[in-house]
Amino acid sequence: MRFWLKTLIALLVVGGACAAGYQPAMKYWKERNKVQWETAEITAGDAVRTITTSGKIQPVLSVSIGSFVSGPIVELCVDFNDEVKEGDLLAKVDTRLFAANVARDEASLASRQAELARVKAQLQQARNNKLRGDKLREKNENFLSDREMDALTFEAQALEAQLELAQASIRQATAGLENSQANLNFCEIRSPVDGIVIKRLIDPGATLASQFQTPELFIIAPDLREKVHVFASVDEKDIGLLRKAQDEGRPVNFTVSAYEGEVFEGEIEQIRISSDEVQNVVTYPVVVAAKNPDLKLLPGMTATVSFEVETAEDALKIPNAALRFYPENIALVREEDRGLLDGSRWKSTEESEDEGELSAEEKAAAEREKNQRHVWMQDGEQLKAVEIVTGLVGSRFTVMTEGDLSEGDKLVTGQKRK
Repeated sequence: MRFWLKTLIALLVVGGACAAGYQPAMKYWKERNKVQWETAEITAGDAVRTITTSGKIQPVLSVSIGSFVSGPIVELCVDFNDEVKEGDLLAKVDTRLFAANVARDEASLASRQAELARVKAQLQQARNNKLRGDKLREKNENFLSDREMDALTFEAQALEAQLELAQASIRQATAGLENSQANLNFCEIRSPVDGIVIKRLIDPGATLASQFQTPELFIIAPDLREKVHVFASVDEKDIGLLRKAQDEGRPVNFTVSAYEGEVFEGEIEQIRISSDEVQNVVTYPVVVAAKNPDLKLLPGMTATVSFEVETAEDALKIPNAALRFYPENIALVREEDRGLLDGSRWKSTEESEDEGELSAEEKAAAEREKNQRHVWMQDGEQLKAVEIVTGLVGSRFTVMTEGDLSEGDKLVTGQKRK
């Protein structure tokens, strides 16, 4: 009897302990398996929207310098990176053949000039003979016959024709001499502009052959220290924003890998209307002008360009991670918001889209409606959806233009992993 009494007392004690620890144990278990959410706060401040793309740095102008004459290079006066002034000697072609042509044409001109002098003397003699014959016939017509007078007349006319021919020969010889002299001058290849030699395509001792095509010897970039261009390709959907940014004079920032951490500034100088299409992607060239006083920006460098297209001051900023969050478990969402997950709120929209292709006005309205979004907040142990209207989109934040939210509110960005 005593044994059973002891057993009963022990069972009562154990049962009481279990009853007393049940509630704390269940509470602990519930807390341990409770879903934990990662959150981010809504902040207030200025926001900037940028469009980022890549581009190439090029000089504003590249002057290609060639040779009009052929021959061996006997002197090379400049090298890569040399700064030259207008008229500076860059290279010199062997002048012996061209100097010989000048001497030949000078002799030919001298010969034509001597011929002209001879013809002038003969013409003057013939005119004098004709004058004497006229005076003799005035005294007595029988002194000279008609035949003799015709000979005197036509001799003078023939010499006048020879005079014109001699004068034409002189003009021809003069032109030939000027051509030879020009070719001799072309042997000295000089810079037509002030600038920097960015490319040299000829070596000392090389022979030029320019009979069929003018060879390119140097490329000079004028005003490389004053300004360079950054040529960027921008997607067609962003051109409207860039045109507005250009009209508003918004700045452009870019970086190059050669100077990590340094940001260069520029401005949109031109948005070209000639498009490029690669694999059905249409882009437009955008030219950015930037100063280059230290010659840090070299032709051919790749630049990462950021165009500032829109700004908002003292705005509420929604973390982009909150906009990307979407609850996967419908049981964790309030009853009134579950239609956002099962799609029942958009059934009417889907039915209207099935009726046929949207018109241009309907498509524009649909684009505007894309700014109507939902973010999620904790409501006790469940999540509730808050409808907002977004505006400026940045790299980390999106501006909220409408919505029942305030600075400091916490939005769900994901579920914590245990």
